[in-house]
Amino acid sequence: MAAQKGKDLLIKIDPAGGGVFETVAGLRASRIALNAETVDATTADSAGRWRELLAGAGARSAAISGSGVFKDATSDAMMRQAFFDGVTLSAQIIVPGFGIIEGPFQLTALEYSGDHDGEATFEASLASAGSLSFTAI
Repeated sequence: MAAQKGKDLLIKIDPAGGGVFETVAGLRASRIALNAETVDATTADSAGRWRELLAGAGARSAAISGSGVFKDATSDAMMRQAFFDGVTLSAQIIVPGFGIIEGPFQLTALEYSGDHDGEATFEASLASAGSLSFTAI
């Protein structure tokens, strides 16, 4: 497989839940982290006293983050409103050459910053709030 372009790692949101996703405007950096907690099932009888993990028992989660130039676009307004309303939104992250991860996410952080001689920027973090799906591309 050939190397993929970072600019093609996209975060999309659909706050209305109608299946119409809009790319978050101004992104310069995007990230998704998939996590699975472990459940320690080690007992005094464990072979060689090695730790044993209980398969499929830990909670799974995903975290999406992105940062970029603040554009004051429709997607910025949707993100801001979702934060203040505390609602869950449908989100997708497109991983180029791999697939689309989609599901409910809650906006957990929204930051704006800017220097006197530079552009206004933003950072956003979202946490999974339910079951996610994966579609290969």
